[in-house]
Amino acid sequence: MKAALTSRAPLLALVLLTLGLAACAGPPAGTPVATLAPPVLPREAPTLYPETVPRFLQVGMASWYGDRFKHKPTASGELFDPKALTAAHRSLPLATVARVTNLNNGRRILVRINDRGPYAGGRVLDLSREAAQRLGMKADGVARVRIEVFADDQPTTVATAASYRQ
Repeated sequence: MKAALTSRAPLLALVLLTLGLAACAGPPAGTPVATLAPPVLPREAPTLYPETVPRFLQVGMASWYGDRFKHKPTASGELFDPKALTAAHRSLPLATVARVTNLNNGRRILVRINDRGPYAGGRVLDLSREAAQRLGMKADGVARVRIEVFADDQPTTVATAASYRQ
């Protein structure tokens, strides 16, 4: 076995020497060396998509409630109207306007949060009958939705001297 190793030793040394020299070799003389060009930066600021980022985003199951609660007070104090585009959410501030998208069909509407709930397990939003109808989920009763709150969707109110009383 030792004789076999010693007879291959010169060949192994020659292969290693050849590989070592090849690794050290550079380009032939006179060959232009490639240089990296600096990156070209855009002149205008890039446009980000989406242009506006929601202040709140939640995905989950929504249900709807209707005539059984008609004219009963909501958490905001107003009477529930199944024909209004309203919704109940556990934590969003009352009077918040939210974009609700039915993820099954892509329909989207704006609703105003005027109540607390839902109280059914696994739900993130309870919609009025009209909101459910417009989202195309009234017949099914539930749908997977995305809830987004954008600053631009919120109503702006200005207090005037006539409406401000101490």
